[in-house]
Amino acid sequence: MTRPIIFGEIANIPEGYHFEGRKEMMPTSFHRNWGAGIDGNAKEGVSAIVLSGGYEDDQDLGDEIIYTGAGGNDANTGKQIEDQSWNNRGNAGLLKSQNEGLPVRVIRGSNHKSKYSPKSGYTYAGLYSVVDSWEEEGKSGFKICKFKLIYSGTNNTRNTAEEVEVRYSAEPTKRKESTILRIVRDSKIAHNIKKLYDFKCQVCNISIPTKTGNYAEGAHIKPLGIPHNGHDSSDNLICLCPNHHVMFDKGIFAINDDLTLIGAVSGELTVHTKHDLNKENLKYHRETHGYN
Repeated sequence: MTRPIIFGEIANIPEGYHFEGRKEMMPTSFHRNWGAGIDGNAKEGVSAIVLSGGYEDDQDLGDEIIYTGAGGNDANTGKQIEDQSWNNRGNAGLLKSQNEGLPVRVIRGSNHKSKYSPKSGYTYAGLYSVVDSWEEEGKSGFKICKFKLIYSGTNNTRNTAEEVEVRYSAEPTKRKESTILRIVRDSKIAHNIKKLYDFKCQVCNISIPTKTGNYAEGAHIKPLGIPHNGHDSSDNLICLCPNHHVMFDKGIFAINDDLTLIGAVSGELTVHTKHDLNKENLKYHRETHGYN
């Protein structure tokens, strides 16, 4: 592809701009692919996606979109006929955009079944941020890669980029935004779990010293909020250092029912006798990250 990939806004194409067809988007690099819905790759990330009704598992809630990744669908019916893969260039690109906080232009097409879609052609919906990713069994019975995107454009009636993590992380417990937009759980339950382990990571047994005491993070096994709907309870929380927290949230490793670690981390999770873990949550985490 000769046109360069461009992230963020494109000059003279404001939010709400209407295109009659896909080819109109290509000269400016607004969306460089005439056929594919995802514009990007694993090396650079994804700059734009088109919602065009091609996947039956998509959900469009306006400021929040549950987006089905690329691959495995029948072009005529939109139904899955085989499993999707994280190795697909589009899916891998969306993961990179999530990891690096790259903005994604979202375009809605008239064939996309949503009250936000135009009656004809395509409409630019604004910039969105990829805030979550997982895999699940789709309506057709095949594995699909899913992504959660939250609006992060400049429309004053919506949310700024800085407010995306705050809004996303306000469901349903109180959290705080750090300088690197990491979510810090500040519930009494999480604090008690960290105290139980003396603020030591249950994976590496390391505690980070700070001027105000040792530091660790409470990590939810089954994530809170839509679409996971995990609970802010002690049996859904573990105490981790920041590195292992990020790795766990992104599925770089998982935990078996016997507490052995699988994936990029080996060994066994340290569990206090007063700390019972919900094995259904452990199973859910493994399944959403492809370990089962």
